[in-house]
Amino acid sequence: MAMTHLRACGLLVIVAACRPVPAPFVSPPRHSVASGEPETPEIATPADLYGELFTRVQREAVYPDSKTFVDALPVRAPEQIMAEFLQARTRRNFNLRDFVSMRFRLPQNDGTAYQTIAGQDVRAHIDRLWSVLERRPDQEQPYTSRLPLPARYIVPGGRFNEIYYWDSYFTMLGLERSGRHDVTISMLKNFAHLIDRYGHIPNGNRSYYLSRSQPPFFAAMVELVASSDGEQVLREYLPQLTREYAYWMNGAETLMPQSAHRRVVRLDDGTLLNRYWDDRDTPREEAYREDVATAQASGRPPAEVFRNLRAAAESGWDFSSRWLADGKTLATIRTTELIPPDLNSLLFELELTIAVACSAVGDEACAQDMRAKAGRRRVAIERLLWNPAVNAYTDFDWRAQRPTNLITAATLYPLYFKVTEKGRAHTVATTVREHLLQPGGLATTTQYTGQQWDMPNGWAPLQWIAIQGLTNFGEGELAGTVAQRWALNNLDVFRRTGKLVEKYDVCSTAGGQGGEYPNQDGFGWTNGVLRELLARYPGYMEN
Repeated sequence: MAMTHLRACGLLVIVAACRPVPAPFVSPPRHSVASGEPETPEIATPADLYGELFTRVQREAVYPDSKTFVDALPVRAPEQIMAEFLQARTRRNFNLRDFVSMRFRLPQNDGTAYQTIAGQDVRAHIDRLWSVLERRPDQEQPYTSRLPLPARYIVPGGRFNEIYYWDSYFTMLGLERSGRHDVTISMLKNFAHLIDRYGHIPNGNRSYYLSRSQPPFFAAMVELVASSDGEQVLREYLPQLTREYAYWMNGAETLMPQSAHRRVVRLDDGTLLNRYWDDRDTPREEAYREDVATAQASGRPPAEVFRNLRAAAESGWDFSSRWLADGKTLATIRTTELIPPDLNSLLFELELTIAVACSAVGDEACAQDMRAKAGRRRVAIERLLWNPAVNAYTDFDWRAQRPTNLITAATLYPLYFKVTEKGRAHTVATTVREHLLQPGGLATTTQYTGQQWDMPNGWAPLQWIAIQGLTNFGEGELAGTVAQRWALNNLDVFRRTGKLVEKYDVCSTAGGQGGEYPNQDGFGWTNGVLRELLARYPGYMEN
């Protein structure tokens, strides 16, 4: 990387054993006898189904991308495949790649073959691309890792050929601008279905994602649809809003001070906040080889590393210096030790949305309870996650009982969800202008580590959170600057390549870099945010 590039960004630092094969099944969501809270239903994942075969395929890099095998569709029952594998594996001429290729159909990447019409307006490009990324209701298929959905949905594109939780909110922004409200409604119904069937919204509709969720934007989705369809939307989705809240707050009622359970943390003074988590402590199946290598390099108990890698995947920021104990090395990841401002702002919004929905159905006791919980969370966010040392909202290490001091784009979530007040929002705006604003939009952090959720990368969802959050508190000039710089960055790459991609280098005009896989094109949330910005700021940007 050239030093001129570094100066432009203002960078300071460069930086399984074989198991029995269970029959695939999905059980109905169970409820804890003690608390009545939903538990995650059991479902066999590819690692469960294929044991030693799965481990060998991933360790021996039969496919360059670890996600390929877990998305592949077997052409016969897993029990039969495993019986054949156990017989064939000891033969002198056994070829693992040939064995797998004869028994699995590989997934196809979507959106990459889409051809841009020369000279086409980018709005028309996005409007056409929705049909490329749209999927019809899933048919039940035996042994697939895909969790079937009952209505149409939009996938991000590239290697991501399934619905993703937090991506979808930003995709919905663009669908609304494209006049595709029908698809927005279908996607909301799909997320409600996932809550009804599995007790929560998983990272994506794959079996190997069921042990975790993603940033909980379901309440924001409900509010988005309610803004056009009315209060009945809140009444309709109140059961799912309540159930998602129970998932995130599981174990809170009996949690002792200075301890944690799943996604809840109670501090020594009784304050209750949330963290990211994953219910499994094994390598991510879609990144198995990478996770094993990280654990081996760490010198830490492997299960501890795997849990923290998975928890970072639940955050959506996989991976970032914000989760790293030394600020630069993935092997030091400690996601579960941190209380994040973005997650707790989202849960503040969920609590308030449930309160409004409870009022809509005439349940004032529920409404008052949820407003009280939101009020307590607001006080805790302002007291613990506001960091006067850096004039930003930062992650809080609940074990060490101190903030991390790392400035990230997560500082804008309390503005987006109106947790904070105007004076503090103005201070955040000043911090963002001084530390995160770059020529091509808003940087994710101030650190360069090679991880994709760090400098120099910018991401569409974080630009939108910043733009609307700043607008909420009268910081329209800075909001417009972020919007213009980000959109022009997108448009420059689009004119040169005909593509809209997953992430962008905000220090130049190029696609983003770093991470576990190449930059993907398609791309759902980029399309959604850009389509919204071009409508929000007409005539403000070149096209």
